[in-house]
Amino acid sequence: MTMNRNTTPSSYSERELASLRQNISMLRSQLKGGRIDLDFFNRQLEKVDDLLIQVQDDQKNRRKEGRFEALYNISRLLGSSLDLQVVLDQIMDAIIQLTGAERGFLMLRDDDGGLTVKVARNFDQQTLDSDNFKFSRTVVNQVLDTGEPVVTTNAAEDPRFSQQASIVAQALRSIMATALRVRGNIIGVAYVDNKIITGLFGEEDLAALDALMGQAAVALDNALLFAETDEALARRVEELQQLRRIDMLLNETLDAEKAMQYTLEWACRLVNAAGGYMGLLDGDSPLAQARYSYGAVDDGSIPSVLNDRYPQIAAVAQSGQSVTVDDNALIVPALREHRVFGVVVLHPQPGQTFTDEQQDLVERIVARAAVAIENGRLYAAVRAADKAKSEFVGVVAHDLKTPMTSIGGYASLMLMQRDGLDERQMQFLERIANTVKRMEVLISDLSDISRIESGHFFMNETHVSVADIFQAVKDNTLPQINERGHRFVEEVEPDLPDMYVDYYRLLQVLTNLVSNAYKYTPEGGTVTLRAGRQHNRVQFSVCDTGIGLPPEAVAKLGTKFWRAEDDFTRSQPGTGLGFAITSALVEQMGSRILIDSEVGKGSTFTFSVAVDSN
Repeated sequence: MTMNRNTTPSSYSERELASLRQNISMLRSQLKGGRIDLDFFNRQLEKVDDLLIQVQDDQKNRRKEGRFEALYNISRLLGSSLDLQVVLDQIMDAIIQLTGAERGFLMLRDDDGGLTVKVARNFDQQTLDSDNFKFSRTVVNQVLDTGEPVVTTNAAEDPRFSQQASIVAQALRSIMATALRVRGNIIGVAYVDNKIITGLFGEEDLAALDALMGQAAVALDNALLFAETDEALARRVEELQQLRRIDMLLNETLDAEKAMQYTLEWACRLVNAAGGYMGLLDGDSPLAQARYSYGAVDDGSIPSVLNDRYPQIAAVAQSGQSVTVDDNALIVPALREHRVFGVVVLHPQPGQTFTDEQQDLVERIVARAAVAIENGRLYAAVRAADKAKSEFVGVVAHDLKTPMTSIGGYASLMLMQRDGLDERQMQFLERIANTVKRMEVLISDLSDISRIESGHFFMNETHVSVADIFQAVKDNTLPQINERGHRFVEEVEPDLPDMYVDYYRLLQVLTNLVSNAYKYTPEGGTVTLRAGRQHNRVQFSVCDTGIGLPPEAVAKLGTKFWRAEDDFTRSQPGTGLGFAITSALVEQMGSRILIDSEVGKGSTFTFSVAVDSN
């Protein structure tokens, strides 16, 4: 049987293979006998050669089928995760599996254009430590620079690389590397090698690697985008958390100075600024007066007017827009109702500039703080005006006190000497005396309010017994209680200790509460004054059976000059200051007045005073 060399190897049947084995046995017999048929021998050699070609082609086909199967399996695996490190490990393991390499490296470009090893693995899918990051940087850089793949069957003898130090030092043999492209841009290099076997990689291996990298690029691009999105989301969440902390700090204070300090400090910290200034504009002037500095700025001195160092502030004040000064400073306006009232000036770290994201963050910080700063300034202005008002009221009350005392004294003197006065004149004098008494009460109340609000009110604590204070209250109020036909009830727990309190202020509080009780109770009611022990304090209660108050009126008690609108309340004398003063005095004593009231059934007012520790 003869065959042409062009016969397809796959046409061999089992019968033909058996015949070939039989012919080889015949050749062995001829060799032993010393007689060989050369034509027969050549025909058999051709058959063996054809068989070897078939075996080689079968191996190639199986290898190709294995690559296709591996690529299919890898394509399914690569889409299973969006975790960047997991995807990198999967890609590297797939490359080593596909090529049969001893080890592999996957490198990605960094921000400086260089390459950073992101994953290094061996054939056993073990991660290599940095001490084993020894590969041919010459091959890697060539792929990165040209974008063309590199394959060498024996780098030690390849004239392109044999003289390279890394090839010689590490005795590298088979090497293959190709670029990793995403959306047309080279973002990294895949590199595999083997230190022992030569001829491990060929052009078909390189083609398979390129095919794999095409699939890997998609998976890696998705993972990179996810990582960037996840990182951006994490930054945004952290930024929002920081802004929330700033909001909490700003909401806790009405002090404009503290708000400005917080604003400057947090702005510097969140964008890693070297330092900065906070300045306020003087009215409609574009000049910013420096108020605070933070960190290291220039020579450390604080200019009184920031415009001297940053003339661009005038333009910022006019436009309300942030300005960057030669990449060396960022000026951000603080606006309220479209009016610039201040500026924040920040300096970046040496050799750095602020990014657009950092500028946006500073603008948001300043915008949030602007409300708190302006509210603090308005609050300070209101406090100053209120203090000035209180001081003015105090001065007026003091100036009125002397002439009112004189008027009251003369009126009383004339009433005592009635000779020569007719009834009409006596009525005028009595009206004058009563008016003076009301004015004296009002002046006294105004003086107390003025001292309390201006911070000039002080307590003179001393040892006071409950019995003494009860007697003084009765002396002050029993005539009026009896005059209105009320019943006065006194309930005192026995053996109460002495108190440590301002005697006259406690008397003022109790007298005011008892006075309110008898005034706002229709005739024939009951007024009760109680005292009892409550831990280390003495608790007082004033109860009445009067008209009572609805909840909305109870909430308004203590408001200066406020009085209930009902006719009975309006028929009683009063200024609307008494309870406000009483509440303030009780707070000075370390307590507060608790009110229990019901319309038509009466009210109870309760507070406590500290016991004398001695």
